[in-house]
Amino acid sequence: MHGFSARRSALTLIAASSALAASLALAGPAAAVAPATATATASYDCDYTGSGTVTLTADGSGSGKTIRIDSTDIRAQFPYAANSVATTLKLNKKSGGATSEVQFSGAVHAATGTGDPIAFGPLPLTAGSLAAGDTTDSVTLSGRPSETNWSLKFTVTRPTGTFTSYCTATSNQSTALTW
Repeated sequence: MHGFSARRSALTLIAASSALAASLALAGPAAAVAPATATATASYDCDYTGSGTVTLTADGSGSGKTIRIDSTDIRAQFPYAANSVATTLKLNKKSGGATSEVQFSGAVHAATGTGDPIAFGPLPLTAGSLAAGDTTDSVTLSGRPSETNWSLKFTVTRPTGTFTSYCTATSNQSTALTW
């Protein structure tokens, strides 16, 4: 009887292992960002628009890689209509031993009043590529934000003209985002 129990246990273990392997094969690939969404904070200087903590929320699930940008320290200087601000975020990408740059851009946001906290995105990846295992971090820069010195920019088009606000990241993120 003892031999029968050992064989039965072995067969049960083999059957369970086979079922697990089959379900993993059918489950598809894992989420691109581990976890499916990841959040990091960094300090940004947006000159006259404000300075402070910016929260970046990355999402690799669904149709593509996106970043959401939120800050209660940096605020709208005037009201703007929904989806009227073109936002571009530059991040340093590390892949293997190489470093390059990727950008997330778009005009995705709710309508905002003067003094409201900024909230943009989700912004899709628009320049560069990201593969599983790549990491991204804020592009930290010194000096005053400008047209040639920026990590994040907001371009608002209004009937009175176009206004662009430039920001520099003044610190690395609290944690690099792993895609």
